[in-house]
Amino acid sequence: MHSENIAVYVGLDVHKETLAVAIAAPERLGEVRYYGTINNEAQAVRRLFQKLQ
Repeated sequence: MHSENIAVYVGLDVHKETLAVAIAAPERLGEVRYYGTINNEAQAVRRLFQKLQ
């Protein structure tokens, strides 16, 4: 299986308890979309990036 690297741009608005997440992917022609809010914890950020892989 061939794996292709694709750049995805992730914006984080950092707050004390939460992170607001926005994503811009090339296949959406640079359109930025709101992904949602996650807890401001290392494990939540790891899960987010695992989903984006």
